Amino acid sequence: MSFEVRAVHRRARMSAYKARRVLDLIRGRSVNQALDDLRHDRHRAARFIYKVLASAVANALQNPSVRANRLVVSKTFAQDGPPLPGGMRLRPGPQGRAMPIKRRTCHIHVHVADPQASAAEPEAPVAEPVAAETAESAGGGEE
Repeated sequence: MSFEVRAVHRRARMSAYKARRVLDLIRGRSVNQALDDLRHDRHRAARFIYKVLASAVANALQNPSVRANRLVVSKTFAQDGPPLPGGMRLRPGPQGRAMPIKRRTCHIHVHVADPQASAAEPEAPVAEPVAAETAESAGGGEE
């Protein structure tokens, strides 16, 4: 059973389409290879995705059974976020109209998995319940 963790960058200031172009490059690769590819990629989105991937790796390494060299980028996707608030900016439209400028954002999700690590954490020993006093032996019963 594989162990999977994720990291999310919410409201990244770019369109989801531009982020998806870079996410498609790293999906299914080993984490070391993906980080190296992102470090040398020329797209602006690569810097954001590099940070998200590094955060996902740090989250995964909190589990002692996970090895960094076995991690694989299992899932990546970008969803449309809310448009940026604050003032309407306009650009010229057809026939003298004005069209709003859409300042897009996206949510970048990166999941990394270790196929050989166990997902179950070691359970703490459960203490035996102490015999609770009943209402009759405590003297609080009805008369």
